[in-house]
Amino acid sequence: MAVTTEDIKKLREATGAGILNCRSALEETGNDFEKAVDYLREKGLAAAKKRANREASEGFVELYSHGNGRVGVMVEVNCETDFVGRSEAFRKFTHEVALQIAATSPQYIREDDIPAEALKREEKIATARAKEENKPANIIPKIVEGYLKKFKDEFVLLRQAYIRDESLTIQDLINENVASMGENIIIRRFARYELGEETTADSEAKIE
Repeated sequence: MAVTTEDIKKLREATGAGILNCRSALEETGNDFEKAVDYLREKGLAAAKKRANREASEGFVELYSHGNGRVGVMVEVNCETDFVGRSEAFRKFTHEVALQIAATSPQYIREDDIPAEALKREEKIATARAKEENKPANIIPKIVEGYLKKFKDEFVLLRQAYIRDESLTIQDLINENVASMGENIIIRRFARYELGEETTADSEAKIE
């Protein structure tokens, strides 16, 4: 039985594992959902959601400067213990998050951080554009839905494609590091400054 996108989505929601890991698990188990869950648990890849509720108050604040000081990023990433917070793997992860923010200029950490009025504004813009292009009225809602998805994928950090591997999102990258380090990891907040800009992206959120 062929593995579908819906199968992968269902397994990912149940386990918190990355897209590629979920696909692999389903393929290895003949698309048997329960066996796939067990497969991911055995590999240590299904623990991210269970760990997500554990307190994370340790960690590291990464400072990154790019382009001879034209772009600066400060990001706080939390974990559960000082031991992990001081580890090379955790420091490398926080640096990768800072690089991502510098390169992609996200506005929010997670989807829930987007103000309702911002989504309404984007929906209004998408609707007006579709009408301006004389799109059939019955397909405009679908066009708007696609536009909003693209907006979230571009500006929500956890939904962004990882700059080093576009098959992964930043949420996938977090899940992989949670599995390998054995602790909850939270991107707590960030600020991004670019020379000449009047405003900065400054966000705070937790992974639920």
